[in-house]
Amino acid sequence: MNRRKFITGTLTLGTGLTFMNPIQASGLFTNSISRPTLQISLAQWSLHRKLQSGKMNHLEFAKKSQSFGCVGLEYVNVFFKDKAKDKTFLKEMNTRAEDHQQQNVLIMIDGEGFMADKDSKKRMKAVENHYKWVEAAHTLGCHAIRVNLAGQEDKTEAQKAGVDSLNRLAEFAKPHDINILVENHNGLSSDCRWLSDVMQNVKYQNIGTLPDFGNFCVKRGEDGSCLREYDKYQGISELMPFAKALSAKSYEFDADGNETKADFYKMLTIARENDYSGYVGIEFEGNAISEEEGIIKTKNLLDKVISKIY
Repeated sequence: MNRRKFITGTLTLGTGLTFMNPIQASGLFTNSISRPTLQISLAQWSLHRKLQSGKMNHLEFAKKSQSFGCVGLEYVNVFFKDKAKDKTFLKEMNTRAEDHQQQNVLIMIDGEGFMADKDSKKRMKAVENHYKWVEAAHTLGCHAIRVNLAGQEDKTEAQKAGVDSLNRLAEFAKPHDINILVENHNGLSSDCRWLSDVMQNVKYQNIGTLPDFGNFCVKRGEDGSCLREYDKYQGISELMPFAKALSAKSYEFDADGNETKADFYKMLTIARENDYSGYVGIEFEGNAISEEEGIIKTKNLLDKVISKIY
């Protein structure tokens, strides 16, 4: 059984019947009464300062994740951007993951173009640019890649372009057994009502969302400040019905270990109410403490909340 099967969730048909794969039947993701459960993965962006400075090598990521007690790896393509077609390098990534008992979960894709670009030629090029990452994700045994649904501000035109791009990429990804996920990643994609409308208009089942506890700024000023922010709890509620992954964004913590910008209890309650099972990724972005400390605090908080809610 390959890694990909570890993240396969229950399939609910129109009849209302739910079918479990062998992993679920064994109780790995659900208990004896079929309650959904979560596994904790680590988003590579949590260590971006170390990686960008050269203090940490990309291939050390699996070992680092294991040291925090995480069991899944969420890669960012910019940290191995020239290796998408390097089978030897990808094989070594697989070896490192296996050596440290880690599951390769997904790849977050940046720098390959916008999937809702108003220029149709640029948009088609962006779709094609993602093909190699779909293939790389398949080689790594991931279940998904995350794309950026950006490129214009007109909601109607952006939705048409986004739906078309997602369908095209999902069609390519389907035989590779890879999901195409859209994160609320600022701009129009952080208008979660708009993004949920996109999800309702795509035609492939391997398209979904990656709800992020942060990233709800819909419009920014010239100085980078957020001028309009979407309600985060409403947003998570609107995206969870389509979720195939989940990102626990964290910045700062209070004296009790709670994240100060998002109520993790409320966020995971929404996930639980939507019967979400699978991975929740730690994505620490704070600057007041070290990356390692931020990851540890986020992991401790997730452990506490999951044990209470799930």
